[in-house]
Amino acid sequence: MEIGTNDWSNFLINQAKIIDIQLDHTQNHLFAIHAMELIKWNHKINITTITDPVEVASSHFLDSLVPARFIPSDATMLDIGSGGGFPGIPLKVFLPKLSVTLIDASRKKISFLKHVIRSLKLEHIEALHMRAEDLAIQPSFINRFDVVISRALSSLDAFVRLALPLLTNGGVIIALKGEVEKAELDNLRDNVFKKMNSGDSTDRQFTISRERYSLPTLNAERSVITVR
Repeated sequence: MEIGTNDWSNFLINQAKIIDIQLDHTQNHLFAIHAMELIKWNHKINITTITDPVEVASSHFLDSLVPARFIPSDATMLDIGSGGGFPGIPLKVFLPKLSVTLIDASRKKISFLKHVIRSLKLEHIEALHMRAEDLAIQPSFINRFDVVISRALSSLDAFVRLALPLLTNGGVIIALKGEVEKAELDNLRDNVFKKMNSGDSTDRQFTISRERYSLPTLNAERSVITVR
């Protein structure tokens, strides 16, 4: 099976059904273009270590679509550390009314993202060469996004700290991770939210939830963390 073939596209559609995601052929065609460009560009610049067709379908595209049910269809969304466009571009294809901003610290990856956006003829989506730390101090981006999402995070609490200034009131932060220890969630509650509220007269309330899931054909357990 090769990426972009009918077999690959049918595999992606059928595997998506297992996790209750219904893809149409137009969406699948755009995913195939994205995947083929990813592999083509990966020969020139290091975008991803995942190149096996089955793993590309599952680890990149299916994994990107899992949080779709947590995202309002017409939301403004920021994808931090988008890399090869995941999860931002698959979510934009799946939820076309989304307004999406992709950011990454690698200029070469941003060039790739802009190329994919043009190739897929997507609208209301932009790719910016920028770090989240720099974005969070620009007035035009403060409290701008309904959703802040990332797969490229090393620390859950560091990601949440970066995301909070960028989030609208009532928005949601979504982190896609592997297995998450209870201690990491407790640390988030104790070291981020409690300290924030200790000096905050509005006493903002946050809710944290974790949902475990597994991807078809892959044995690794995954977690989607939502902070509201």
